Formats: sequence, C-alpha cells, structure tokens
Amino acid sequence: MEHIVIREANYIIATDKTIREAAKDLGLSKSVLHRHMTEILKRVDYELYLEIKNIFLVHNKNRHIKGGEATRRKYAAKG
Repeated sequence: MEHIVIREANYIIATDKTIREAAKDLGLSKSVLHRHMTEILKRVDYELYLEIKNIFLVHNKNRHIKGGEATRRKYAAKG
C-alpha cells in the first residue's frame, strides 16, 4: 500500500494536478486520494507529505480564480 501512495504523490508532484484532476487520472475518488495524501503519506514519507501539502495549499489559494473563470465562460457562452 505504501508504494502505491508514494507513486500517487510523485504523480501529483510531477504533474502539479489538483486532487480532482489527479483522482480522475488515477481512477480514484477524491476522498480516497485525499486520505492517501494526508494520512497515509504523512506516516510513510513525511518529506514527500510536506511537498504535497505545499502543492495543495497553492491550489487552495488559487481555487477562487478557477471558479471565477469557469463562471465567466459559462455566462459568456450564453450571451
């Protein structure tokens, strides 16, 4: 199990994908991937966990921008 979690973490680091995007690519649910990255990875490889944590913090800070862009595109297409 640990090697799978490390592989998932390395995939996220290499691609800089969000949890939603990575979960879709890896064939997992968002909640399972999130649990892998926050609980299991923390126990298995703390250094890797810190890298993932920083990536997710950046994604969280930029989340409102993506939401605004999606809303703008949605209403621009209707107009």
